[in-house]
Amino acid sequence: MKRVLITGAAGFLGSHLCDRFIKEGYHVIGMDNLITGHLSNIEHLMPLEQFEFHHHDVSKFVHVAGKLDYVLHFASPASPIDYLKIPIQTLKVGSLGTHNLLGLALNKGARMLIASTSEVYGDPMVHPQTEEYYGNVNPVGPRGVYDEAKRFQEAMTMAYHTYHKLETRIVRIFNTYGPRMRLNDGRVLPAFIGQALRGEDLTVFGDGSQTRSFCYVDDLVEGIYRLLLSDYAQPVNIGNPDEITISQFAEEIIKLTGTQQKVIYKPLPKDDPMQRQPNIDKAREILGWEPKISRAEGLKITYDYFKSLPEEKLFDKDHKNFEHYIK
Repeated sequence: MKRVLITGAAGFLGSHLCDRFIKEGYHVIGMDNLITGHLSNIEHLMPLEQFEFHHHDVSKFVHVAGKLDYVLHFASPASPIDYLKIPIQTLKVGSLGTHNLLGLALNKGARMLIASTSEVYGDPMVHPQTEEYYGNVNPVGPRGVYDEAKRFQEAMTMAYHTYHKLETRIVRIFNTYGPRMRLNDGRVLPAFIGQALRGEDLTVFGDGSQTRSFCYVDDLVEGIYRLLLSDYAQPVNIGNPDEITISQFAEEIIKLTGTQQKVIYKPLPKDDPMQRQPNIDKAREILGWEPKISRAEGLKITYDYFKSLPEEKLFDKDHKNFEHYIK
């Protein structure tokens, strides 16, 4: 049985990856320090013999006994509300955490895939974004802690690939959604659905003309799985190129939820990207991958998930007390 280590295993994407690798017959070692992850996302896996969980912060030394075939590094705060609260942890998991895991992969002879992000493109001057675009990032702005952590992560991974000949893969993930997202994590999709379910007006930052492209989580996981097993070491965009303005998206959510809220507008946060749309030619060519699930279909599944949450989750504005981790 092949063994895979998945960091950030109790998070949104990490937990879906655990599910996929269990389904594919792997022994899965999940690792998470639970700053932003939830054990509830993986509790269904806990009784399984082929799953084990390690409560650990990967920015400290990482030890895993036995052989490892693959390492997938998905540990990181991923929403502005989180990385603005814990900026140093965000930088450490992208730098120290990546270094620790690359060392582990090298020691075990494992292939390593890192979760990078469309945020490496910053507020892009090129549209749609291709993998060759170097980005337009403010390193000292409020979002810089996340953007630069991921850019460093890519550079470190490529250095191990070229210098140590380590097998590495880099996925640049665009906006993704689906069940297990935190309702109050600050990202636009759960924010809109949460506001609709609570009977609040939908808050759009800026004039609503900025765009996003939303990919359903099952499509994303399929793309990541194919990339891991491919022979391609350069970065690959995985996302849905179906672009929509935030204002249009707010109207879609109101229609989906059957609620009558108004849309209200607030100032745009500093360095918030105005455009976000992946060019996925490489994914189509190299991986034979493209998204299959329409936004209408994916949103319905996601909305049904959020509706099923207990009421206290719906009104839980402050997910975590981060004080313990601010060092």
